[in-house]
Amino acid sequence: MSDRRVVVTGMEVLAPGGIGVRPFWELLTSGRTATRRITFFDPAPFRSRVAAEVDFDPGAHGLTPREIRRLDRAAQFALVAARGAVADSGVDIAAVDPYRVGISLGTAVGATMRLDQDYRVVSDDGRLELVDHTYADPHFYGYFVPSSFAAEIALATGARGACAVISSGCTSGIDAVGHAVELIRDGTADIMIAGASDAPISPITLACFDAIKATTPRLDAPESASRPFDATRNGFVLGEGAAVFVLEEREAARSRGARPYAEIAGYATRSNAHHMTGLRPDGREMAEAIRVALDGARMNGEEIDYINAHGSGTQQNDRHETAAFKRALGRHAYRTPVSSIKSMIGHSLGAIGSIEIAASIMALRTHVVPPTANLRTRDPECDLDYVPLTARDRRVEAVLTVGSGFGGFQSAMVITPAERNMS
Repeated sequence: MSDRRVVVTGMEVLAPGGIGVRPFWELLTSGRTATRRITFFDPAPFRSRVAAEVDFDPGAHGLTPREIRRLDRAAQFALVAARGAVADSGVDIAAVDPYRVGISLGTAVGATMRLDQDYRVVSDDGRLELVDHTYADPHFYGYFVPSSFAAEIALATGARGACAVISSGCTSGIDAVGHAVELIRDGTADIMIAGASDAPISPITLACFDAIKATTPRLDAPESASRPFDATRNGFVLGEGAAVFVLEEREAARSRGARPYAEIAGYATRSNAHHMTGLRPDGREMAEAIRVALDGARMNGEEIDYINAHGSGTQQNDRHETAAFKRALGRHAYRTPVSSIKSMIGHSLGAIGSIEIAASIMALRTHVVPPTANLRTRDPECDLDYVPLTARDRRVEAVLTVGSGFGGFQSAMVITPAERNMS
């Protein structure tokens, strides 16, 4: 096991209800929700018509007219978040070896919004069987390949090291950060700009989730539509957003006088090799990912003070996760607060894992556990402490954050204070 330890020295969040780390955290700890009826287009034809949208003005956040014209909304999120994280870290990339600075960005669905919009143009709103390429946007290829997101951040920051997009569905945000951590630990990089971005609120995405009835059909009260672990839940609420971090080798960060937010102490990912959307009820694969992440952090389950759950708000996921926590932590699972921030900001697919890492870091730093909003009716099969409705003061020295994705992906990460002593 490498002795190189990885710390977070910068971060930025773009989330529904709050752009910037402080507004984002204020929303979560207040228990307010940012879910509403979709405003980007008329959702009337769809089964699910609610989402958690980011109130985002790209020009006001420093993007040039050319960048706005060229980039899909998710790429815009990623670029703004990356610039913010680098600025927050105080690192001067121009003063270090650029070949030792890398990019690891997660996304589940890439440039879905622009692909959707541009297909409607080249197909004459779906009327043409053979599309007319002469109407295609000149930047169409960049929308087609999600790797363009990482390339844009590299171009903007001058990072010339390892550069990749990690796309593993709804675990992309954890996996992209985990990949970056591994590159630093094995000596491939000293600094990584890592995180995830997704902007999936488009007709094609709604149609896909409508088909499998994964999203909620609840229309009467959009603000309370996302109900993880609640007995009345009936699907998740689609969201969007981004979170990006600057990760550094701990000793190098110390030597330049950085003040790290936290350490990424352990990470692991596993697959259930079972079903594209189905989950084994015993939670074995997620439990295994948790076990390996804890081993990497040189910790045991009883040292976890808070679990930031995947908590999508589907019956299958909530029960699967609950079983996994019990399997991995034993009786300690019953003593550990668990919450889902998707209850407030929806499920932004690949981005949510990184956004949840940001929430986990803030819980660690403020010793406040965010609540699970809208949790009013107990599900007897979900019998852990899910912190209903109201944030809770609690001494937090270690956070477990997890993700679960279509395809059977299960990922776990352990986050601790940067100065933790390891036995």
